[in-house]
Amino acid sequence: MTGDKPSHNIDERNGGSGSAGRLEIDAPVVADGPELYRITCDSGVLDVNSSYAYLLWCRDFAQTSAVARIDGAVVGFVTGYIRPDAPDTLVVWQIAVDASQRGGGVASRLLGHLVDRVQPRGIRYLETTITPDNAASIKLFTALARTRSAELRRSELFTADLFPDAHLGEDLYRIGPFAAAPAVAAATDR
Repeated sequence: MTGDKPSHNIDERNGGSGSAGRLEIDAPVVADGPELYRITCDSGVLDVNSSYAYLLWCRDFAQTSAVARIDGAVVGFVTGYIRPDAPDTLVVWQIAVDASQRGGGVASRLLGHLVDRVQPRGIRYLETTITPDNAASIKLFTALARTRSAELRRSELFTADLFPDAHLGEDLYRIGPFAAAPAVAAATDR
């Protein structure tokens, strides 16, 4: 999707510590790319891709990604793609929330929304990689597995010696299979 309007919305009460506006979750548009880049840079923990990569992500992977907005401003995002060799698997690339909204459940809502949105496409599993020191992400994905009553398997994927820079190893977290998607979920999101 390359237009200026999101493909769909979910309004929820904002539980974050910032603005009291309504939290809206939808697919990203190209114009959101700079905000994804900014939030990633500000996170202090995520690997920062080029600003160009975030523009491409918002264009080419909008249907497997989501942004959270409050009063139109992007306050969080999750980027993902369907694994080419495992079409029933969504890979979550990055998830981040603006500092003003951390601790309010925005990341959890983003992740749950994205899983709900892709399940009708035959997605039964979610994969992501997490460094062993990222307690917040480990907690987030463990909670997703628990709330979805899905198995979580952790295994070593990329050891630190594979990275040409000072990067910790990345463990693979595989969650699923998910229960069948509700047939009317997309029509009753509000």
